[in-house]
Parts: sequence; C-alpha cells; structure tokens
Amino acid sequence: MLLSSQFVRGLKSCRIRFCGAALIFAIGVPGLSAATGNVGAADGQQPVAKFVVALKPDKNPEILRAEKTQLEAFLSAQLGRPAEAIIPLSSTVILEGFANGTVDLGYLSATDFVNARSRGLADLLLVGQFPGGRNAYDSYWVVKKDAPYASIADLRGRPVAFAGRTSTSGFVVPLFDLKTRGLLGPDASPESFFGAGNVYYGVGYVSAVERVLAGEAEAAAVSYYVLDEDKHLSADKRAQLRRLQTQGPVPSHVLAVRKSLAPADAAALCATLLALNEPANTALRDKLFTTRLVAADADAHVATLAEALALARQALKQ
Repeated sequence: MLLSSQFVRGLKSCRIRFCGAALIFAIGVPGLSAATGNVGAADGQQPVAKFVVALKPDKNPEILRAEKTQLEAFLSAQLGRPAEAIIPLSSTVILEGFANGTVDLGYLSATDFVNARSRGLADLLLVGQFPGGRNAYDSYWVVKKDAPYASIADLRGRPVAFAGRTSTSGFVVPLFDLKTRGLLGPDASPESFFGAGNVYYGVGYVSAVERVLAGEAEAAAVSYYVLDEDKHLSADKRAQLRRLQTQGPVPSHVLAVRKSLAPADAAALCATLLALNEPANTALRDKLFTTRLVAADADAHVATLAEALALARQALKQ
C-alpha cells in the first residue's frame, strides 16, 4: 500500500506534535506499520505490545460489537501490532484505564476529556470535524412524534431522560440551556423543573431514547445525529420521534491518549486514525466516529464548556 501525500503530511504532523521532531519518509513506504513500527526507539521508550482502545457505549450493543471487530482489524493491520477495542459501561472506566495504564486511546465526549485532562490523565489527539470546518454540533431534545409539546418549557413536572451524567450533548449543554431559559431553580437541579423522581440518567444516547419509546419519559436529551442520521437507531425507531428543541453548540467528541503513553505510540495512533480520512476508509470512520478527524488545540476546543460544566457539577451535588 502506498501512502497518500496527505496521509504522510498527517503522520509527520503527529510525529512533530508528540515527539518534537519530524519523521522523514522514503517515497513509496509499503505500509503504515513499516513507517511507525520502530519509532519507539527514537524517544527511548519501548512501544506497547498491544494497543487498547475504549469506545463510548452510545449505540445499540450489536452494532457496537460489529464496529469493535472492524476497528480491531483495521488498527492491527495498520499498526503492525495487536489492537483490542473495549466497550466500557461508562466513561469513568476509560478515565481509570488512562490512570492505571490499561487504556491507551479513548473516544470521549468533550466533557469527559475535560475531566481527564484536569486530572492529568490524557492528551488530546484528534477531534471530530463536521462539514464546513465546524468542530461542534447540536444537542436535541427528542420526543415521540405525536407528543403535544412545543418546547422544553412544556415539560415542567414531566419525566425526562438524559443520556448520562457526563454526556456533553445529552446532559451538560441541555442543562445549561435550561438555566439560560430561566427554568432551573437556584440549586441547578433538573428536578427543580422536571419534578422529584422525574429525571433519568442513561448509559448513552440509545438508553435515553428507549425510555421515550417505552413511554417512561416524555423527552430525551441526545446528540443531533441520533435522530438525523442512521447510526444509532433503526429507521423505524427514528420515524417514531421528532426534534422538540435544539441547543448548543457542543464541542465535538475527541480521541484522547493516556498521558503516560510513549510519544511515539501516540504519534502512531494519530497517524493511523488520520488514515481513516482516506477515501477507502471513510465508511468505517463514519460508523465509529461520525465525522472527519482533525488535529485541534485542546484549550480552544473546550473553551465554551467551562460555565456549563460548573453548572452540571453543581446540579449533580444535589
């Protein structure tokens, strides 16, 4: 396999970013493993024997299992080393994996990344970029198609489902929007508006939507693509739902590496993931990560989250 000039430039960029020096290639490198497999010697650190990648549990389990297998095959072939993808039940497991060295790469919400970074556990590798160069997206409240609501204000005292306590689009941003609209009490608790016992926290977008479809919640806070794209829900389930309200912008999801990972291994992962932007690999990329993957400044990417995260922390203390 010949590497495209775009891919080679991306790999050089990764090497500069994580090792402080450019990696020089001969034209016609036979494959990525040949280009990156021995770079650990350059920084004096032994490369990992097997890469462990943690995915967010935000899709139907059967779909996730299939994507897990595809990702493992892709990473192993490109890196020239075994790769294992795991699907933990929560982002807390990913962060602890960063801390104890059992997770090398994590697919995280911007909120999870802020938490990992504040604990000194992770570095930003890549972020999702949407058409038009936007590194952000929208959050939706979704309801059943025939629900009699015109806005979130109509749901006072009604049961709702958030995607999870750390979900940026499924909790942090929707909660901040409630404050902006003057719908929260001074304690910032969502129960001050929706009512005691009426707030459910899921383990991903699908779990929140399922509560709505089952009639156990009137609305669910999720990412726009849960409703608008054929990635998380079947066409039949999406047909039963409609968007009630939009809020945002939400900083896009990130791919982060544990702080203790050797820079050469981080560079190899960065380059491999950038290869998903190649035409032959975009179908897999879009299944797994929804968008194009690009480098970004960590501070700039999460700058808008500070106030929203402070509110979420206050709410969860109740």
